[in-house]
Amino acid sequence: MSDAKAIARTAQGLAAGSALDDLPIEEVWREYRRTGADAYRDRLVRQYLPIVRYLAHRERAKLAAEVDVDDLIQDGYCGLMDAIEAFDPALGVKFETFCPRRIRGAMIDALRSADLISRVKRERERVVERTRQRFFARFGRFPTDEEILSLLDADPAKAWRILRDGRPIRFLSLGRPRFAQDPSRDECESDTLADGRQVEPPLALRREEIKSFITRALSRAERLILILYYYEDMSMKEIGWTLDLSESRVSQMHASIMKRLRARCRLRPQEFDEE
Repeated sequence: MSDAKAIARTAQGLAAGSALDDLPIEEVWREYRRTGADAYRDRLVRQYLPIVRYLAHRERAKLAAEVDVDDLIQDGYCGLMDAIEAFDPALGVKFETFCPRRIRGAMIDALRSADLISRVKRERERVVERTRQRFFARFGRFPTDEEILSLLDADPAKAWRILRDGRPIRFLSLGRPRFAQDPSRDECESDTLADGRQVEPPLALRREEIKSFITRALSRAERLILILYYYEDMSMKEIGWTLDLSESRVSQMHASIMKRLRARCRLRPQEFDEE
């Protein structure tokens, strides 16, 4: 093609992008690399956008229901634009082979940036899950927490932190339909939640008084033992790892705390009388 014809073709493409749809894609690449015109870039985007949609739907099938495929397509579109800018047809590689990694990478980066869980926790989840799967493959059952701790290559305190952070966290959208397979039932997850914010003032005051009575004479370590044991469901051994104490010392402190609290309650039974 002569220079005059190329210039005329470029001018025509800039005037009406739809006319470029009839051009062979190889010529579109050549003209885009030569001119950098937006019309040629848009033609390339239209050509390869189905790849973005395909990859978005494939990734969506692996993710939680709350992930919107349209968001994946939007993120993949940004990856496609980056791939177009970085691609060099002279290398002899097809763009269809070159672009998927960049498109998928843009989707994954967007998901990671929106992730509320730290990378450290994600890595610990993977460590614990690999340990569980290796144990299952060997013994035909999943391991207990104690067995996982014994298999982790770390000191006891660090092993406990890995196990604690390795427990998976799942997020649930309160706007998700509860009966996705039955459109006639218009009900979402938030409709089933009880509103626990409305506590009767006398009851709330009563709870605060009891809490103050129980914790008034306790040290910080003693309060932590009660919280971790009764509210976090941690064992004496786990509390010991957390507070850097032996299991027997935690048991002794717990027994002493309960003995003192029972004595105080006997001295002042009116504190717990029912209204």
